[in-house]
Amino acid sequence: MELPGGAVGRRRVRRGGFASRAAALAALEDLRGPASTASGGLLVRDWLKTWLDTRVTVRASTLRSYQAICANHLVPYLGAVPLATLGTRQVEAMLAGVRRHSAVWGRPVTDATVQRIHATLRTALNAAVREQLIETNPAKAVRLPRVRRPLAVVWTPDRIAEWQVTGERPTVAVWTAGQTAVFLAGIREHRLYAAFHLIALRGLRRGEAAGLRWCDLDLDSATMFVTHQVQMVGGWVVQCQPKTPTSRRVVALDRTTVAVLRRHRIRQHTEHERSGIAPSGFVFTTTAGTPLTGDRLMRVFLKLLDASGLPPVRLHDLRHGAASLALQAGADLKVVQDQLGHSSIVTTADIYVSVLPEVARKAAEHTAALVLKAGRLVPGTRRIRRVDKPDHSRAHRGTVNRGRRARGNQAPTAVQQGRSVEHRDDGPEPMTSAV
Repeated sequence: MELPGGAVGRRRVRRGGFASRAAALAALEDLRGPASTASGGLLVRDWLKTWLDTRVTVRASTLRSYQAICANHLVPYLGAVPLATLGTRQVEAMLAGVRRHSAVWGRPVTDATVQRIHATLRTALNAAVREQLIETNPAKAVRLPRVRRPLAVVWTPDRIAEWQVTGERPTVAVWTAGQTAVFLAGIREHRLYAAFHLIALRGLRRGEAAGLRWCDLDLDSATMFVTHQVQMVGGWVVQCQPKTPTSRRVVALDRTTVAVLRRHRIRQHTEHERSGIAPSGFVFTTTAGTPLTGDRLMRVFLKLLDASGLPPVRLHDLRHGAASLALQAGADLKVVQDQLGHSSIVTTADIYVSVLPEVARKAAEHTAALVLKAGRLVPGTRRIRRVDKPDHSRAHRGTVNRGRRARGNQAPTAVQQGRSVEHRDDGPEPMTSAV
């Protein structure tokens, strides 16, 4: 096996001649501990720093997340542990400590946060395995509870009433078409109206909206090209690639959105002329002409939301709403997937599409109509039964037919022979008369 040797590099140690596998494993554990400690072996915090410094192919936001998790969770709990002796139990104890510590301070971490902490450590230790610093990844054996994705719910009247009384709100909430229209109408004169219009109707991510440039728009052909996004890294606004390769996409624009963007361009041009600002090329900017960030868009949105009086949603929830509204308008799920830039249609169906009440009621009515229509069909045919006649079930038809056959076997009656019958009080003797 190889042991980390600090400044002297790795040291290879070989032992053999053990009577059993158990004896060999016991000797291996004894060799790992003292050897790594006595030689000043690499600590977890040292490896995490090296690992972070070599992350050059990840997105800026991903690297920022890695750095925050290492600084706030991994280093405080595991930083002083020799990398070679790190075990699964220590990883489990670290995750349990994160939960306890956050609960004491009144800011309990979510299951999703614990998953991200574990995933970051697992990724860092996988790199250590590739570098042959450790043989196995102790974080792989840790089993965490499955995180259930929050269900996006629609702000129905009953749910709004409950929120007004108790303050309870869903984790992910979606406005109806009417609520979205009310919000957009209320902010129509805001200088960033076009940004929220695009997010609410076409489902852009906030970083994608902030990074949109005029050269990415072809208003004559009603087309928008999503090619990159804007993020804040180290206090600087930087352009970077979209979230996934499929996030690079072409989005069709409706005539209303085209008109909104044309009006926004005129307004922006007027602002630049009054302030003497050189155009930056970005569609949405600050009053100083600098590019916006997704965080700033979010802060502006929250202020506008408070003034609207509508039930609360997140800025990202407008993206959920755009998918749901497209479904309500009759768009195919594949079209919605391409509009949002998802790599899998399952993601679109499971996360971003909420069944709005109008769509659900229409589906219920269609289902009930289908069953009722099938109940009126004559079995084996496509003919619909005539409901204005008496019962024509098989049992009833059998009774009628048996009665007809019974009457056919009897002798002709007087009436059937063309004679009338008159009954007297003194007896049943018939009196006949010619017809």
